[in-house]
Amino acid sequence: MALLLSIHTDIMIFRILFTVGFVLVIDLYAYQAFKTVFRSTATPWIYWGVTFVYLILSIVISLLMSSGKLDYKYVGLLVGASILIAVPKMVAIIPLLLEDLWRLGRYFFRVLTTQPNILPERRAFISQLALGIAALPFLGILDGIWKGRYRYRVISHTLEYDDLPEEFDGFTIAQISDIHSGSFDNKEKVQYGVNMVTELDADAVMFTGDMVNNLAAEAEPWIDTFRKLAGKNGVFSILGNHDYGDYWRFPNAQDKVDNLNRLKEIHGEMGMDILLNESRYFERNDQRIYIAGVENWGLPPFPQYGDLDTALTGIPKDAFTILLSHDPSHFDAEVKKHKKKVHLTLSGHTHGMQFGIEIPGWIKWSPVKFKYPKWAGLYPELDGQILHVNRGFGFLAFPGRVGIWPEITHITLRKKQA
Repeated sequence: MALLLSIHTDIMIFRILFTVGFVLVIDLYAYQAFKTVFRSTATPWIYWGVTFVYLILSIVISLLMSSGKLDYKYVGLLVGASILIAVPKMVAIIPLLLEDLWRLGRYFFRVLTTQPNILPERRAFISQLALGIAALPFLGILDGIWKGRYRYRVISHTLEYDDLPEEFDGFTIAQISDIHSGSFDNKEKVQYGVNMVTELDADAVMFTGDMVNNLAAEAEPWIDTFRKLAGKNGVFSILGNHDYGDYWRFPNAQDKVDNLNRLKEIHGEMGMDILLNESRYFERNDQRIYIAGVENWGLPPFPQYGDLDTALTGIPKDAFTILLSHDPSHFDAEVKKHKKKVHLTLSGHTHGMQFGIEIPGWIKWSPVKFKYPKWAGLYPELDGQILHVNRGFGFLAFPGRVGIWPEITHITLRKKQA
């Protein structure tokens, strides 16, 4: 039985169509730079021909998506094309707008001083500058789509704790998050990323949610790939907001339940021990550290299936505890206030918006910071609690990454020396 698209997808299609209209509007302005620099008679045909082809494809893809006759992956292609076309033109119109303000100022000055009422011509230099500046985001976005989405990198952190049991000094964790297997299209590249995780030879591998975009079936082709993940003490996982099928319109409630149950089975077939508001422990010479995992818990409109109290049940009050919680907003809302101390919380969810600027030791910025103040990296609290937000292994909607590369985190726990 064919599945219908979810309300979430319908909203996305509306946004795509809105973007198409927006692109058309800015096209009218950005064209001023092109026709000033390229004075060939072919310029309007090429410029508007590209725009026309894009608009037609956008409409066709959107209609097919709304009828459920096209793979969700094509939404990503359309989003990518929209961003590739729109963003450079938006950058290009900035110097054009500034020049037009100057031109209008000159015009009104002439009117007021009874000079000939002639609007100054647009200068070729400004148009050349506009196109030169626009080339930078164009090339960056193109690289992000072509190469950046699979440009895996390992980010290492050493975390010191006063109360880490001696036997676990040097315990290592490899964290990945937000696989979004329904977006992948290159098994060789994904396998390369999985190999990078395995080569860390970590004591434990921890996956912090969003195995799929919507459907368990998206993960089926990747079972053998992610089965190769290995940790000395196991591979542990939780669910993210996309894993519940909440953004897909199922024919009936039972199909949604079956979809989630199948996804849980797939975690097991991948060799992952899925934690559903529950905990495990590692033991060395009668000393233990604990790992707990909650189902997704997010601030509205994201669902709150997670139950922190249940997940921490059975863990001694003073035990060293690691928590897997997909959404980083859970940390400030509940985790750091809980009566049982959680030493390290591992999250994902934000993807770093798959767009930003990061220069180690100098700048770390992404627009996602306005939604999630804690969006990537380490966030220590005064009482020794630490949140780590992984930038994500996969990608969603926009089929690329610009400046925010897919992340594999390698964490080493150390006993703080007196």
